[in-house]
Amino acid sequence: MPSLSPPCLRGLHAVSLRVLCVRLAASAVSKPVSRGGNILTNDRATLRFPEDFLWGTATSSHQVEGHNTNNDWWAWEQLPGKISDGTTSGPTADWWQRAEEDFDRAAALGQNTLRLSLEWSRIQPQEGEWDEAALGRYRQMLQGLLDRGITPMVTLHHFTNPLWLAEKGGWENPEVVPLFDRYASKVVEELGDLCSLWCTLNEPLIYIVFGYIYGTWPPGVHDLLRGIRVFRNMVRAHARAYHTIHRLQADAQVSIARHLRIFDPANRESQADRWAARLLEYVFNDAFLGAVTNGRIDPPFGFWEVIPQAIDSLDYIGVNYYSRDMVAFDITQPASFFARRFANPDSEFSMEGWGEVYPEGLYRILVEMSGYGKPLYITEVGIPDNTDQQRPSFILSHAAATHRAIQEGVPVKGFYFWSLVDNFEWAEGYSARFGLIDVDFEPQARKLKESARLYAEIAKANAITPEIVEKWAPEIIDQILE
Repeated sequence: MPSLSPPCLRGLHAVSLRVLCVRLAASAVSKPVSRGGNILTNDRATLRFPEDFLWGTATSSHQVEGHNTNNDWWAWEQLPGKISDGTTSGPTADWWQRAEEDFDRAAALGQNTLRLSLEWSRIQPQEGEWDEAALGRYRQMLQGLLDRGITPMVTLHHFTNPLWLAEKGGWENPEVVPLFDRYASKVVEELGDLCSLWCTLNEPLIYIVFGYIYGTWPPGVHDLLRGIRVFRNMVRAHARAYHTIHRLQADAQVSIARHLRIFDPANRESQADRWAARLLEYVFNDAFLGAVTNGRIDPPFGFWEVIPQAIDSLDYIGVNYYSRDMVAFDITQPASFFARRFANPDSEFSMEGWGEVYPEGLYRILVEMSGYGKPLYITEVGIPDNTDQQRPSFILSHAAATHRAIQEGVPVKGFYFWSLVDNFEWAEGYSARFGLIDVDFEPQARKLKESARLYAEIAKANAITPEIVEKWAPEIIDQILE
C-alpha cells in the first residue's frame, strides 16, 4: 500500500439513506452492545470472534513473485529515479519458485485464508496468447493453499498491466473492457474449481491517483481527464467481469478491494472544512462504490451516466484501511478539490510520510460500509514498521476495532493483514517493510517477527484474550478490553 502523502482526489457526497441511518445509529452508541462475543476473564473481557471467521494475510503477485519482466511496473522500475530507494523488484520474495514454503509458515501461524493476486502478464504474455504453464503454476499454488486448510481469495488486477496492454493505452483504451473480461473468463475456467472468493480490481482510485494525477506510478502522467477515462473503463470492466464470473461459477463471491480512508474536518466548527472533507470522502471513498452499486457514474467522473450492468455488481465489500487525514478548506488548491490534507499532529504516527495510526477509523469505515447491506472482508490493513515495534499494538487495536463492529451487528467475515512477508513496496522499493515475516532478499532467508507470533495467537484462539494483550501490548489493555 503506497503512502498517500501528496494531496488526494475527492468529490460531492451522496450517502444512501441506509448508510446514513447506520452512521447515526453508531454515533448514538457510547459502548458496544454485547451479543455473546465477550467472555469475562479475570475482570477483563475476552473478545471472541464468530466461529467461521477468517484470519489471514494479503499479498500481490508483482510484490512477491519475482522477475515479472513483462509488465509495465517492471519497465517503470528500470527508469532512473522512479523508485525512491533506487531498487528494482528483482526476485523479491521469489514466490514463483517457493511460495509453498511461505504457505507452510502461514498455516503454522494459524491462518486459514490468504489473499493473493494473479499476474496478467504471465497468464497472457501477448494479446490472444495464453501461457498454460503459468496457469498450471497458479493452479499448484491454489491447490497448495487448500491442501494446508487455507482458503484463497484471488485478485485479478493488482496495479500491474501486461506490456502489450500498456502499449495499447492501458486502462484509458475502451478495448480494455473486453480484454479484461476475456482474461477473467480464462482464469475462472481454469482455476474456478479451486477458488470462489474473487476481487476483480485492487484499489482502483489509488491506481488512478498515483498513475494519472501524481504521476509517480506508470504511466506517469498528470492528467485528470485521462484518469477519469480510466475510472469509467474500470467500472465497466469490473461489471462485465462480475457477470462473466457468475455465469461460469454459480457460487462465486465477487467484489473489488477498495482503499477506504477517513477524512475529518480540521475544524469541525468550520462549514468550509466540513464541506472539503465531504468532497474528498465522496471522490475517494464513495464514487466507485456508488457506480458498482447503483450503476451510475456521477460528476466529476461523468454526467449521471447509467451503466445497467454495473447495478448491484458486488457480492461483498472489500475494505483496505490504513489511516485518516485531517482536511482544511484551501481556496488556493483547486486541483486538490480545495482541500489541504494533513495528519492529526496529536496522534501516533507510523513511519515518516505514512500517516496516523487510527484504529477507530477502521471501526467507523466498517459501520458505514455495513449500510450497503453486503458482507464485509477487511482485505488489507497494515503498517510500515521496519523495527516491528508498533506492529503488535497496531494488530491488537485494529482487531479490537473489528470486534467492536461485529458486536454492533456489522457482518465482517474476515481480516487480511498486509502482509505475510516483506515485499517490494511499489515506488518505495524495499524501504518500507509491512510483513509479519522478515525476508532477507539476497539469500531468501526468512525469520518470524514477534508480530507474527502475536497474530498467530489471535488466529488460533479466534479471540483477543487478556493474556494476549498483557503479553504483547499491556500499555493499551485499557483501550481495547473492558
